[in-house]
Amino acid sequence: MSAPPAVDGDAQVTTHVSLRSGVYADSVKLMQVSQAIGARPGVTAVLVAMATPLNLELAAGMGLSPDGPATPDQLLIALRTTDDAERDAAVAAVEAALAAREERGSAQAVPPRTIGFALAEAPQESVLAIVSVPGQYAVAEAMDAVAAGRSVLVFSDGVPVEHEVALKRAAHDAGVLIMGPDCGTAIVSGVALGFANVVRPGPVGLVAASGTGAQQVSCLLDTAGVGVSHVLGVGGRDLSTAVGGLATLDALQMLEEDPATERVLLVSKPPAPEVAERVAATSAALTTPVSSAALSADSPDLTAAVEALLREMGVAVPTWPTRPGADRSVPADAVLKGFYSGGTLADEAMLVAAPVLGDVRSNTPLRPELHLGADFAARGHVVVDFGDDALTVGRAHPMIDPTLRLEAISALATSGEPAVLLLDVVLGHGADPDPAGALAPAIGALELPVVVALVGTEGDPQGWSAQADALAAAGAAVFASNSAATRHALDLIGASK
Repeated sequence: MSAPPAVDGDAQVTTHVSLRSGVYADSVKLMQVSQAIGARPGVTAVLVAMATPLNLELAAGMGLSPDGPATPDQLLIALRTTDDAERDAAVAAVEAALAAREERGSAQAVPPRTIGFALAEAPQESVLAIVSVPGQYAVAEAMDAVAAGRSVLVFSDGVPVEHEVALKRAAHDAGVLIMGPDCGTAIVSGVALGFANVVRPGPVGLVAASGTGAQQVSCLLDTAGVGVSHVLGVGGRDLSTAVGGLATLDALQMLEEDPATERVLLVSKPPAPEVAERVAATSAALTTPVSSAALSADSPDLTAAVEALLREMGVAVPTWPTRPGADRSVPADAVLKGFYSGGTLADEAMLVAAPVLGDVRSNTPLRPELHLGADFAARGHVVVDFGDDALTVGRAHPMIDPTLRLEAISALATSGEPAVLLLDVVLGHGADPDPAGALAPAIGALELPVVVALVGTEGDPQGWSAQADALAAAGAAVFASNSAATRHALDLIGASK
């Protein structure tokens, strides 16, 4: 359905909103389509996405809601243009992009439709399967791989916790490892999987119930001249009471048996206390030394954990890279606004900030009573994790698609609330090829102090220094360490009192 032209001042505005059933594309592909269509002349707004509640809310905010009911298995095409001709051309371009995807999938060499079929044709030396399908289908595919004797990286989120437990128990019995669900980062024998950075090989193995936490730690180790043997992501829920550390225990044993691993560092968000005790007892019985970078109120700092490990290894702790940014005045009585793409980095920021600021509200709070709800423009100290599962249903992760975070920055700019803005920018494989390019205009337009934790290495496709220079030129103070960035933001807020 296409809306009739509407007049906005002297400009003619035409909209198109339609729903398509029986069409599915992953969120990354749809984001790419949206970006390509949005770059066309005459297109002033566009959203091509699955019709999830979040995406319908975004469409409503753009004034592009469908007329009738919509379901998450439908494809939403919503756009606004300056005239009818460009509207028709833009819709045709969307159709062409989707058709090109279907043609690739129906080529002569039809790709296998399931992991089971793929493994039947794969060489026996293939030891790892990757599952990235909607969460409700992920366990069936992963179980096929486990049955075939393969370890599995489950990139999918939205997997019920009871299914995760069953999958990990089956993997333990089969002598293989489940990485995930919601495992966004891994490095296996030097091969980067998901969101991972270009880091040098070395003697430290990471077991990580955290994606961006693993990226922060591995990048700091690389900066210090120390490489990693493997980064085994186990999924953010693995150290919860419900899952009980099943994959963590298996990963520790695998690294114990790996000749390339001389030390192990465990990285996680705050674990369940009883699970942390179980993991500590297992670690103590291993011959390979295991150190902890598990966040808690008593140990809120990933950088400090890396520095402690370096000292244990006899490696000098370097001065972590920074860029000063613009000398912007700090408004009186400024509050902290943390807009994060990485959940563990958001947790770390809250753990560092809470003793100084008191209560910090969040969509992923340290305490349930501090839950922010959906009001990301709420006043006061706020940290938002835009990578939380609830915000990535039918959307690409914010490390790829910055739309939601850019909207939040724009809302902060117009709110009039005195604030210091704290951001993370995560580089590496799979991430936005130029995140500074998207953020710099928003940072430059904001008349508030901006502090950025830039996680990455010089070897990353984006390059740490190049991104740091661009962000600093836009006005942001840039730090390689998230905890250092947070403390700098706190210093600015303290100076505003």
